[in-house]
Amino acid sequence: MNKLSRICLGITLVCLLVLGAVPADAAPKKKVTVVYVEWDCATATSYLAKAAMEEKLGVEVELLPVSAAAMWASVASGDADASLTAWLPATHASYAEKLAGRYEDLGPLVAGARLGWAVPEYVTVTSMKEVGAHAREFKNTVTGIDAGAGIMMLSEKAMKVYGLDSMVLQDGSGATMAAALGDAVRRKEWIVVTAWSPHWMFGRWNLRYLEDPEGALGGSEEIHAIVRRGLAEDMPEVYAFLDAFRYADIGQLQTLMAWNQESGADLLANARRFMKENPELAASWFN
Repeated sequence: MNKLSRICLGITLVCLLVLGAVPADAAPKKKVTVVYVEWDCATATSYLAKAAMEEKLGVEVELLPVSAAAMWASVASGDADASLTAWLPATHASYAEKLAGRYEDLGPLVAGARLGWAVPEYVTVTSMKEVGAHAREFKNTVTGIDAGAGIMMLSEKAMKVYGLDSMVLQDGSGATMAAALGDAVRRKEWIVVTAWSPHWMFGRWNLRYLEDPEGALGGSEEIHAIVRRGLAEDMPEVYAFLDAFRYADIGQLQTLMAWNQESGADLLANARRFMKENPELAASWFN
């Protein structure tokens, strides 16, 4: 064996000894995948859970924005570990029923949520049954969000219930809906949008829900955490956290959402701020 070969062999042995001496706690962190629909409430809650788990449990949390259908399907298939964006009993009812038995519902994170159609305060219409008579003022459009969202599926039914055949339910995203609403308000134009609470737009503009006498969009809702089957066995500490994770009331969530709308907002920093300003609540997630 020549000198160069001996040197290479020596380096190899040293590397093997060093790698073999790596302590067990230096092993890669567990990764938790959380999927969510890109609604402002869902984004705020998902980042809050990420901040809490990474700080207190030492796990890596991957957040993946997806459609509502993909969110439910990925948890049911086990490709994702959890979602904190399940609106029940009405908004996501079709997904919940179709995939029953393939996921675990950990219960509500917050109650008092609702869906509806909203208009600026200056619009004189007060009920969904009056929208058709003012289709021209509304530019024959109900401005919505992504096509797969539960509120859009319910709104499609509402269009039929209230005889709005001459109008179009325009899909888009939460951002495009809010942008269209903001433009209309600045111009004092009539607009009707698919809306939900909690949402920051009710704090920014003077809006109100239209009455829904036929109950086409359902009543009060809850936002639930759902997890894949087997999470309790694979990651008991993560499961325990998600089972305890919740807000004291819907106002806390709307406060966090409002912070996230500020210019240059850092969602993860705001999540950490929320935990610092609500220490008893944050502690309850880990007891």
